[in-house]
Amino acid sequence: MRALAAAVVLACALAAPAWAGSPHFIANAFSLNVSGNTITVTGKEAGLGDEAQIHVVLTATAKCINGGGHNPKAANKTSVSAAGDFPVQNGKADFELSATATFQPNCSPPMTVTFTDITLTDETNGLTHTF
Repeated sequence: MRALAAAVVLACALAAPAWAGSPHFIANAFSLNVSGNTITVTGKEAGLGDEAQIHVVLTATAKCINGGGHNPKAANKTSVSAAGDFPVQNGKADFELSATATFQPNCSPPMTVTFTDITLTDETNGLTHTF
């Protein structure tokens, strides 16, 4: 019996410690800014445990809206995306991603660019946030 107990204690002592995180976006830390044809999203993720970095992807649909506020034809909308790897420090990661839409022909005044279907994904942990 003592040998079995000693073996269990030894196995537990030699096992690599696991850092169980609970990854999640900090909801009130998101910021979304649109300037011209560019969308920028900043945010923070916590509960990352001992990960070295996270891979975050921003996707959206950019639409060139005419002066009457009408939705564009297929030629006047485009998908945009940006991605990056962000370091984790003390179980947290701050990130900022920007994506710029380009249109042919250009989306110039009086037309304006609007962004829809804006999604942020942490591909490392399988987290998604939709704006």
